Amino acid sequence: MKILMVCLGNICRSPLAQGILESKVHTDRVYVDSAGTSGYHEGNLPDPRSIQTAKKYGIDITSQRSRKFLATDFDMFDVIYAMDESNFEDIIQLSRNKEEAKKVKLILDELSNEDKNVPDPYHGGDQGFENVYKMLEEACELIASKLN
Repeated sequence: MKILMVCLGNICRSPLAQGILESKVHTDRVYVDSAGTSGYHEGNLPDPRSIQTAKKYGIDITSQRSRKFLATDFDMFDVIYAMDESNFEDIIQLSRNKEEAKKVKLILDELSNEDKNVPDPYHGGDQGFENVYKMLEEACELIASKLN
């Protein structure tokens, strides 16, 4: 199983989602990666606040580097989780057929929450990263329970 986490810049939400899910699955059976719908931060480490938040929970995401989502990612991944509706729509626009579009899901659809958007904490304070971590941890726990 190959899973891709996608947000806008691939430095805040999707690196956290990748690290969290990797910590919950057998990585010899489940491959997890992340990307961004923009190439703003291509090649960069995750945001220091994401790194710090992950580290607080025993997860190291410093080996990750930002990359842009490409249409060819549909060929490699079985499931593509978007962090919000805007990213979801951007990914769907790149799908080449209905089978590819069916791979794309909102990560919070895994939960029974009303709000389906993981808020972008980039312009907020450290508490925003903590809140995002908790949302993603809950969603990734459910994803992992289906995979393990």
